[in-house]
Amino acid sequence: MNVQKLNSQIRPLSETAMRAAKARWDTIAKPVGSLGQLEELTIRIAGIQGGEPNLDKRAVLVLCADNGVCQQGVASTPVEITAVMAGFIAQKRSSVCVMARCANADVIPVDMGMFRTVAEKNLLDRRVASGTADMTSGPAMTRKQAEQAIEAGIELVRSCKEQGYRILATGEMGIGNTTTSSAVAAVLLSRDPFEMTGRGAGLDDEGLERKISAIRRAIEVNQPDPEDALDVLAKLGGFDIAGLCGVFLGGALYGVPVLIDGFISATAALVAARICPNANAYMLPSHASAEPAAKYVLDELRVLPILQANMRLGEGTGAVAVLPLLDMALAVYRELMTFADIGM
Repeated sequence: MNVQKLNSQIRPLSETAMRAAKARWDTIAKPVGSLGQLEELTIRIAGIQGGEPNLDKRAVLVLCADNGVCQQGVASTPVEITAVMAGFIAQKRSSVCVMARCANADVIPVDMGMFRTVAEKNLLDRRVASGTADMTSGPAMTRKQAEQAIEAGIELVRSCKEQGYRILATGEMGIGNTTTSSAVAAVLLSRDPFEMTGRGAGLDDEGLERKISAIRRAIEVNQPDPEDALDVLAKLGGFDIAGLCGVFLGGALYGVPVLIDGFISATAALVAARICPNANAYMLPSHASAEPAAKYVLDELRVLPILQANMRLGEGTGAVAVLPLLDMALAVYRELMTFADIGM
C-alpha cells in the first residue's frame, strides 16, 4: 500500500459546494447559524459530495473480528459471542439493526477475521485470518495483513458508492476490541495505558487490572513506532480496526462522508488520519462514547460529538442514532421558506 500516493489522491473538499450550502442556510428564515453543528455538518457533507447534500441512501458497515489478546482474560464476555452476534446482525436481529430500521439505513455486516466462520448469506466475507495473534507475545498481525484489511475497507466503500450509498456509518463487533483500541490509541497519543483503558463491556476491578497489564506487556514486547501508524496497527490492533481504517480512507478517496461511531471506530479514524492526513476532513462525528479514552481520540481528530448519551454499545449504534438528526437538518435546509419568501 503506497501511503503517499493514497494521500495525494484525496481531493480537498469542494469550496464551491460548501459556499453554496452556507449561502442557502443563511437565506433561510430563522436566526443565522441557529442549528449549530447540524448546519456545519450539512455544509461539510456538501463539500465531501461536491454538490447539494444528499443522504437519501445510507448504510452502516459492521466489521466483525476476533482478538488473540482475549487469551489474557481482558474481556468479560466469551470470545464465542463475536460469531454469535455477527450471525444476529446478519439476520437483522441486533440492536443496530433495530435502530437502523428507524433511521432508514441498511446494515452491512462483514467478517474481517473471526475465530470461526458464520454461514449467513448477508455476512460479507473479507476474512484476513481466523482472528489475530495474542499481542502480548508478539505482533497481533503482520504488516501485510494490516494492509490487506485496510484495502478491504477501502473496497467496501467503493462498492457502496457504486450501489448508490451517499453516507456510511461505521460499526464493529469483536470481543476484546476495546483492549486493542486502547493499546493503539495509547501509543499514537503518547498516553499511559491506565488513562486510556476502560471497562469495556463490564469488567470488574480485577479484570480491568488484567486488561491494563496486557496492554503494557503488548507495548513492551512489540515496541511499536508511534510515528508509523501502520506499525502500531499491525502490532497492537485488530482486523476490525484495520478494516474500519480502510473505510475512513475509502470515504475520503471516493467522496463519501463517513460517520465515526464510538471509541473503536474513533481509534480506526485516528489511524486513518495518521496514515493519510487529508482523510480527516471526510470524517463526521456522532456521539461521545462512555469509554474514557474516546474524548482524547476525538480531540486529536478535532471533531465535536453531536450526542452526549453515555453510550458504549458499539455495532455502530451511536453513528446510526445521528442519522435522523441529519435528516431533520436537511429537511429544514430544503423546505423552509427564505427571508425573500416572506418579503424581508
